Amino acid sequence: MNPRRVKISAVGTYVPSRVVTNDDLSLTLDTSDEWISTRSGIRERHIAADDEAASDLGAFAAQQALAAAGVKPSELDLLIVASLSPDMLFPATASFISGKIGADGVPAFDLSAACTGFMYALATGSAFIASGQAEKVLVVGAEAVSKMIDWTDRSTAVLFGDGAGAVLLETAKDEEAAILGFDLGNDPSGVDLLNLAAGGSRFPASPETIAARQHFISMNGSEVFKFATRIIVASARKVLERHSCRIEDVDLFVPHQANIRIIDTAARKLGVPPERVFSNLERYGNTSCASIPLCLDEAAAAGRIGDDRLVLMVGFGAGLSWGSCLARIGKLHSVQA
Repeated sequence: MNPRRVKISAVGTYVPSRVVTNDDLSLTLDTSDEWISTRSGIRERHIAADDEAASDLGAFAAQQALAAAGVKPSELDLLIVASLSPDMLFPATASFISGKIGADGVPAFDLSAACTGFMYALATGSAFIASGQAEKVLVVGAEAVSKMIDWTDRSTAVLFGDGAGAVLLETAKDEEAAILGFDLGNDPSGVDLLNLAAGGSRFPASPETIAARQHFISMNGSEVFKFATRIIVASARKVLERHSCRIEDVDLFVPHQANIRIIDTAARKLGVPPERVFSNLERYGNTSCASIPLCLDEAAAAGRIGDDRLVLMVGFGAGLSWGSCLARIGKLHSVQA
């Protein structure tokens, strides 16, 4: 039996109300708006309140996507959540979101692949539908990364922001636009380049790990930059080739929003003109698993996707992991659109 086709039918997003600008950060860090914006492209980011966790943001985004599609939580067959800042090690953040949106009884689990998590979750949800095990799958990327940042470390504090995005996957009819395919991969030789070392079974929480500040994100920025600019191009080309598409066929390129220099370099190497690249990095920073759905929601509101346009999404992150998705998107339901 041929696998069923899968479409992205709706998107919803949420960001916390508190905005922290580069000028705000310059009050406590040796930095400036010019230093941050020229090196990263970021000017401000949204930061979760003290009582907000990833599941709180993710639940709002999930509700937005379901409302846009006119789908009840009880109609879902599966809920997948990607996050590098889960509420707890366990139970799954998906369980918390399930309870908040009223999806009682719906299978729910977390998927961990750092900033690439949303792409892995999108591929996993698609596989459930393609194999006939599900009809409607909600994929959520939810991040409260600010809780894991050392706000005295200029190399990471200026980069990240909080937010959440959700997409609804459904079975596509024969005439409807659908996801064409994915390219996923991982290079374990780079596990030390980007991580949060303590708090798991390798380095359980202790006075020593706290003193060493191992409960915060650590990153080798220059090496991650080299990896990202290489792997975005390689993965994008691979998924295009698999489906007999050219970069000229792509209507919108939506990369993970980590750094504007990474985005510009990758787009230039791929040959994507600036007008076909989507970025909202300036206003949100790196929101990890939420970055691509945030872009999709804004692109839908701006009329830049839909009408069977071909969209190329590429994510990358710790692991070192990567994932690309090539999809034709028809009508994309969005509260913003």
